[in-house]
Amino acid sequence: MIKRKSTLKYYFSEEGETEQWYLEWLQDQINNAPEAVSKVSFNKQIQKDPLKRAKSLAITDKVEIWHLSDYESSEEVHVRQFRETMDRMADTKSLKKQITYKFGYSNFTFDLWMILHKMDCRGSFSHRKQYITPINKAYDESFENMDEFKHEANFKRCLKKLALKDVIEAVKRAKAIMEINEQNRDSE
Repeated sequence: MIKRKSTLKYYFSEEGETEQWYLEWLQDQINNAPEAVSKVSFNKQIQKDPLKRAKSLAITDKVEIWHLSDYESSEEVHVRQFRETMDRMADTKSLKKQITYKFGYSNFTFDLWMILHKMDCRGSFSHRKQYITPINKAYDESFENMDEFKHEANFKRCLKKLALKDVIEAVKRAKAIMEINEQNRDSE
């Protein structure tokens, strides 16, 4: 008799389509992996405002929601948007729902996370458009710009070049970047 796997439910709000496509891909990868001890269900919604997302959920149990956001740049408009997102996450506490909001963000963008699946990317970029060169290298592509990469068919073609082992490598590479950043902060 085959034992049924339990299903773990995760909640997300994300700011864009690429994050949603990635989460759909990741859910499928986990659920189709014979070695996975559980199935997963990702309750996800493209919603820039964490408070609106929290209000939309009819829940009775404790729930943890991850909001995926980009820092984008040091331009005033992006800094303000980033801070507003953090403020709106804090505002969810006033709802008296059993929601804990967690923040997942990339500096600059989600595109760094995509690169880390295939290779290290520790260089410093002054603008998010500069990620196109390492994306092309990582995925053996020749996109002319970020908009072309983020076109649904192109992005999903890159996802097809990934496996769960690449996610594990991305986590390791991200942790290495965090450690380097921490060491740099400590030495200042």
